[in-house]
Amino acid sequence: MKLHDLKPNEGAKKSRIRVARGTSGKGGKTAGRGTKGYGARAGSGGKLYRQGGNLPFYRRLPFKRGFTPPFQQEYNEVNLDQLEGFKANAEINPKTLDDARLLRKPEFPVVLLGRGDVKKAYNVRVHRISKGAKEKIEAAGGSVEILEIK
Repeated sequence: MKLHDLKPNEGAKKSRIRVARGTSGKGGKTAGRGTKGYGARAGSGGKLYRQGGNLPFYRRLPFKRGFTPPFQQEYNEVNLDQLEGFKANAEINPKTLDDARLLRKPEFPVVLLGRGDVKKAYNVRVHRISKGAKEKIEAAGGSVEILEIK
């Protein structure tokens, strides 16, 4: 057997249909496009995402608007009224707050906010604290230390 003897199997190669070559051909006259209408016209159906009369898919999507800073810092927010379970003169830091299950994501820094009142003195060590919360803790006889964010 030589290269010139090779040929495809019988029926493996079909000749293509020559559409729109007159009424005698396979796809003659309207060339399989039907009669009139959008699909019968040249250039029809070529627009990506076209959906007839519907509102296009990409316009139905609620795309986010505005700008989100890529390096913004997320915090675990803890309010003063959540510290009532701690004893007087207790050391409050990210580890003790996590043990008390007050942090959503322990890997994020902690910010202490001023909702609620302080009746006991606490030794607080957090990454950030609001001005009102600091005043309430110091007024109750506690102390505040700011930790460095890593």
